[in-house]
Amino acid sequence: MMAQRDRIVAELGRPETPEETAARKAESSRVYRSSQTFRNLVAALVITLGIVAIVIFAVPRGEPPASEPIDVAAVAEEVSLTLDSSTVIVPVVPETWLVTSAAVAGDDPRTWTVLYVPAEDAGFVRVSQGFSADATWPTRELSGADSAGTIVIDGVEWTEYDIPDPARAGNISAALSTTAGDDTILVYGATDADTLRVVAEGLADQIIAAREGIS
Repeated sequence: MMAQRDRIVAELGRPETPEETAARKAESSRVYRSSQTFRNLVAALVITLGIVAIVIFAVPRGEPPASEPIDVAAVAEEVSLTLDSSTVIVPVVPETWLVTSAAVAGDDPRTWTVLYVPAEDAGFVRVSQGFSADATWPTRELSGADSAGTIVIDGVEWTEYDIPDPARAGNISAALSTTAGDDTILVYGATDADTLRVVAEGLADQIIAAREGIS
């Protein structure tokens, strides 16, 4: 058998030396190992992305149940059963307004409050009925705001309030109050006078009935 001929290095025009042969083979091994490492990294990344996709798209996830809409009239009826006097008002507002709460709170006076977020407004409107509230209750609720005069809306006279600094009044920028029998109605919030007028118009019949003692 013929002896294996030494590898000729083209650039040099002569056979490789043992040192050059060892260096070439070492470099070849390094390049191979590097390519294998890169392939393994890509494969691991693909597998990881596949697992993430399965978790996102294939594993069932529980969705939080949508909160039940608040039936203000139903809650008001329940509240009225706990009271010995006073008819609990039910604000009449556009159907697009969101009701976020409707509850009774406080002791002096006991207060029925419904909180709305008008659809066309980023603020809020509170409609509160202070049961047997004294004349200073609205001012206390409005952080000392002074009366700015009166306005008649659908036959009901309301007191308007001057709120020069809403930040100091709990972000309240407009407010109206009036009486309904022994109770005081306060309509206020981070809103404008036109929005409060909508609420006042929706309360007019109930306020007049309460003043006339009609249940």
